[in-house]
Amino acid sequence: MTEAAAPAPRREIQTLDELGPEQAAAVLGLLADAARTDGQQAVSEQGRLQLKGGARPGVRHFLLTDQDGALAGYAQLEETDPVEAPAAELVVHPAHRGQGHGRALGAALLAATGKRLRVWAHGGKSAARHLAQVLGLSLFRELRQLRRPLSPLDVPEPVYPAGVTVRTFVPGQDDAAWLAVNAAAFAHHPEQGALTQRDLDDRKAEPWFDPKGFFLAERDGELIGFHWTKVHAAERLGEVYVVGIAPDAQGGGLGKALTATGLRHLAAEGLPTAMLYVDADNTAAVTVYERLGFATHEVDLMYRTES
Repeated sequence: MTEAAAPAPRREIQTLDELGPEQAAAVLGLLADAARTDGQQAVSEQGRLQLKGGARPGVRHFLLTDQDGALAGYAQLEETDPVEAPAAELVVHPAHRGQGHGRALGAALLAATGKRLRVWAHGGKSAARHLAQVLGLSLFRELRQLRRPLSPLDVPEPVYPAGVTVRTFVPGQDDAAWLAVNAAAFAHHPEQGALTQRDLDDRKAEPWFDPKGFFLAERDGELIGFHWTKVHAAERLGEVYVVGIAPDAQGGGLGKALTATGLRHLAAEGLPTAMLYVDADNTAAVTVYERLGFATHEVDLMYRTES
């Protein structure tokens, strides 16, 4: 979420259930321009994937054009959580900031949700914090990005619980089992636990997907945990993309062993740095990662209405 409030010029906000190819390309171009200015993406990976491939249940797109018809801002609203308020992300093109477009998009989101809304502010920049205040939103969640060097690698050889074996993911063969364990491991996580086959297929179709970096832990032929790594080639950055442990396999050191396996894999790929995301209030996970040498690099903030 990026933008500060200012007197509003003429503009139009169009709300769509799906984007055509040209519209999706225009939004992706806007996001790329903003990322170059801001140093990070204003819309999450999930949000960027949802720009393409037609309509998505519960997802709406808000396109803000200025008086000349140029795409000046974008917002995405996702209303798939059965309990929590709808979640949104928004961005204004760097060349169009300071004109109140962010406030206009925020107001449109509030109107569309009956003033029941959560909004991400990636990077937690001052302009985003100000916009949240203007819109009457309160800080609700802090997601930390942690990083650590991979050279020299001081991560010990992983030690797995008795009877556990590790192999890599086989696309098509392991999809259903992985989705089931992921849903169980993240049953209370607002984004990760809700991934569907379509979401998995989206990620498998991305250029970064590599099953050699997707590790599965099994006991007696049953999937009980995983560590999915990701490589950001342009940044030469490895990511602990997601580590999940089945509820009945937690507490035995499996997560630590899988994390070590993934880190050693990323280091073997020649990547100098590893990163991951973790909720600030997940103190157990933060402690584990800090003991593995990770430290906070930046934070993403989520704001919400009080109602």
